[in-house]
Amino acid sequence: MMPTSVLADLEREERVSVTPQAIWAIRASLLWKHRRKLARVVAISLLISLVVAFTMPKRYKSTARIMPPDQQNSSAMMLAALAGHAGGLAGLGSLAGSLLGVHSTTSLFIDLLRSGTVTGHLADRFDLQHVYRKHYRVDTVKRLARSTTITDDKKSGVITIEVEDKDPVRARNLAQGYLEELNQLVTHTNTSTAHQERLFIERRLHSVQEDLERAQVDLSEFSSKNSTIDIKEQTRAMVDASARVQAQLLIERSGLQSLRQLYGDGNVRVRETEARIASLQRELNKMAGTSAPAPVQDADDQAMESASRGGREELFPSLRQLPRLAVPYADLYRRVRVQETVFELLTQQYELARIQEAKDVPVVNVIDYPGVPEKKSFPPRLLLALFLTFLSSLIAATRILMLEAWSKVDPNDPRKILESEIMTVLRRHTPAIFDSRRDIA
Repeated sequence: MMPTSVLADLEREERVSVTPQAIWAIRASLLWKHRRKLARVVAISLLISLVVAFTMPKRYKSTARIMPPDQQNSSAMMLAALAGHAGGLAGLGSLAGSLLGVHSTTSLFIDLLRSGTVTGHLADRFDLQHVYRKHYRVDTVKRLARSTTITDDKKSGVITIEVEDKDPVRARNLAQGYLEELNQLVTHTNTSTAHQERLFIERRLHSVQEDLERAQVDLSEFSSKNSTIDIKEQTRAMVDASARVQAQLLIERSGLQSLRQLYGDGNVRVRETEARIASLQRELNKMAGTSAPAPVQDADDQAMESASRGGREELFPSLRQLPRLAVPYADLYRRVRVQETVFELLTQQYELARIQEAKDVPVVNVIDYPGVPEKKSFPPRLLLALFLTFLSSLIAATRILMLEAWSKVDPNDPRKILESEIMTVLRRHTPAIFDSRRDIA
């Protein structure tokens, strides 16, 4: 500002108003008067600025660009486009978009990238609390947020991620980490219909698998206990075997009658034939069995009965027991088949749901992968040194003009008196600080 006392003196002497050109001329003359001091300030400021600029650590910037997936369906896009191009229906486009689910995922992806989950995982993953020398984790996350710039193009929706760091490799890794954490977070927070359907089918599949295993165990235990493998085949085999035994029995009995007539009852051949007939009859009775229900026995009783029989067990159930075993066997077999069918159907549906879920999960489409930066992004050393020098020179020139204006103020002015009292007290304690003011005056 122009000293008011100088302007007042000029107005009193020349009796004319001071023009802006005169004001700038007076200021320039005052600064020219102190040109040596200003030159020293510029030289010292330039030297200090160069030292500061060249001692500042370099910072590197790694950039990644992604394109969010488009979640709009074709009908919604068509209606929104038609409504948007209509002259008097400008608001119908947004209404159609809200009703039909037309929305851009750009803002959502930006919020996810800036979320505490992503930044927290990156801070832990790259040990940024130690790198940034922060005592608290929240300060580390804030420092990472300040070093990261996330912007989007309003027209294309492309998101740009820029990460600055002192280490170019770590800058690239952090930018890549943003992409990876975003993919994981999007996949983890997916709540689509296919995802819910897949979870339901997965739970149902586990339940059906347990039921199938129990049904198979029950069928195997029943088959092992009653020696049933296939009731139909076993019935056919038992009927055929019993028919053969019965036919042999009839042949032996007819032969026995002939031998008795020829040799009598005490002949050796007659006794052998009678023994064979008795053996065949026992075999036939054994195959026919009894129609009475089999007693329920536990494992210990079965083991004792088997031991009493000399370890011999029946390989096949009797003919009269087969119809009785057919009903529980068919029930168990049907349960197994039903559970197998349900399991197969659920397995097919589960695979289809997984495929649909993979389609519904929005995958980040990377346009430009982050690379290791070769050139520093900060600081611009020369520009920084020139700016600091210019700022110091401007402050010095302003100070000269203000001190000159203040020296022209009337000593009886209350402001001047207050300043004199304050300066007297300050000089008494720190006299060297204000010597420069005395030189300028």
